Amino acid sequence: MANPYEISKLTIRIAEIMIDELKLEDVTPETFDPEIDLIDEVGIDSMDLATVALVLRDEYGIVIDEDDYPKLNNIRRIAEYIREKMDDGKEEG
Repeated sequence: MANPYEISKLTIRIAEIMIDELKLEDVTPETFDPEIDLIDEVGIDSMDLATVALVLRDEYGIVIDEDDYPKLNNIRRIAEYIREKMDDGKEEG
């Protein structure tokens, strides 16, 4: 059975959320480079990331601590962060 929290699936879903929530143009979830720096190269700010964090909280049931925002500077890192949080939840539950 496929893991719904595989990094590749998470990166596509996070890209979809960013494109929808931040109204990004000229990019698709499949072409959104998961390694691109969201602050320096895409131009999102902490308020944009807070918006995305709220959607991710609703979708995955995890809270992204504001203190962690600075290290979540690309989609791959956000996906890894979510997977770690999901794995931590499994161990606690």
